[in-house]
Amino acid sequence: MKTKRILIGLLLLVLIFVASCAPVGMTNEAYGFLYGIVHGFISPFALIAKLLGAKIGLYAEHNTGTLYWVGFILGIVLLIGGGGGGYSTRRRWYD
Repeated sequence: MKTKRILIGLLLLVLIFVASCAPVGMTNEAYGFLYGIVHGFISPFALIAKLLGAKIGLYAEHNTGTLYWVGFILGIVLLIGGGGGGYSTRRRWYD
């Protein structure tokens, strides 16, 4: 059961990594808020690919502006968990 979860997780990670390596500049479509979330979510994988020498962009060149960037930052925060997990594991001083 545990190996099945690990295998599914690795498959999902590879799928996200491959999706983040899509060529840039193929369309003139303006990307908005939802695409910003997706691009923010896959940005760490795109950064790794960029560091390994791939010629890809880290964000969409044709974006709608502020809403795209809000979605981009939200996607990054969703990926790393937002920092709320550290609060729940803290012990109270009076326990």
